[in-house]
Amino acid sequence: MRRTTRYGLMWASLAVVLGLVATTAASAWAQDIDTQTRPRVELSARSWLFTNGQTTWSHDASGISPAFGDPTSKLTYKDNNTHIIEFGAKLHLSRRWHLDGDVGFAIDFDRGRLIDDDYLAGQYLFSRTSSNVTGTGTWYVNGNVGYRAVEFPNGRGHLDVVGGLRYWQTEYEATGFDRLVCDPAVVISCVPQSSTARAITNTSHWITPQVGINTDYRLTGRLSVGLKASVTPVSIIYNEDVHHLRGDLRQDPSFSMWGVGFGGSAEPTVKFMLTRNFAITAGYRVWWNRTYTGTWEVHSVASGSQSAPLTEFQTIRHGPTVGLTASF
Repeated sequence: MRRTTRYGLMWASLAVVLGLVATTAASAWAQDIDTQTRPRVELSARSWLFTNGQTTWSHDASGISPAFGDPTSKLTYKDNNTHIIEFGAKLHLSRRWHLDGDVGFAIDFDRGRLIDDDYLAGQYLFSRTSSNVTGTGTWYVNGNVGYRAVEFPNGRGHLDVVGGLRYWQTEYEATGFDRLVCDPAVVISCVPQSSTARAITNTSHWITPQVGINTDYRLTGRLSVGLKASVTPVSIIYNEDVHHLRGDLRQDPSFSMWGVGFGGSAEPTVKFMLTRNFAITAGYRVWWNRTYTGTWEVHSVASGSQSAPLTEFQTIRHGPTVGLTASF
């Protein structure tokens, strides 16, 4: 029932976008486009379709005990597919300057796997578990200031330099686990405690200042191509892990991580003007962030908190986009 409701929402949202396209397209060919008129406000509705995401993190606790490996644990949340709806706005302050922003949220978050590997010294893999992943998905908000640095000859397009900030949150829930590798000499029990109970809740928060370009080049009166690309020289990650089946660990959270890293994003696009004021867009978007330093902490019920180096925290999400833009 839950899967049916999610896919119903996904297809309903696509039907709304396609319905708007069909309505505006009815009068598209009867209208001419004045390429010299610059809109004051642009509004957009996009769908980031069937995006695929992966998050990997690991830590080195060999400083706490030489019996541990480096890395000591490595968790990979992979094949996390979700459908995201996004709404955006752009306000032209003058001929050169503009503000833009958007907010996106997942409406379908249906599958994925968590692989949890644990190592002893010498990188001896003594435990590997696999869990199903669901969750509330992901949401984000972007805000940018842009400056029109280049205008191409004959009104063909432009290149804007932009700078801003993105906040990006993702929550995963892992339920049950299957033991793929288990050394009974190390692990107390090699029998899964539960195949359906919630095992882990992971929540990551990326704060990413970014600088980049946004360019659009008109090929014909109606068709243009574009590119949005940015780099993040310094990004910040805060991550919380709650291990619900671990009675020896606190639940608020069980593990926490801080890290500093870098990242980037890119989205090549194609835009087709349906009318003077409406356009349909399509593209492919990639977002990526990775730490280069950080701290991992375990919060034990009995002995308090201990810390160790965070050796990796990496998140990537990518997938096609389609949308409708209105300009006034």
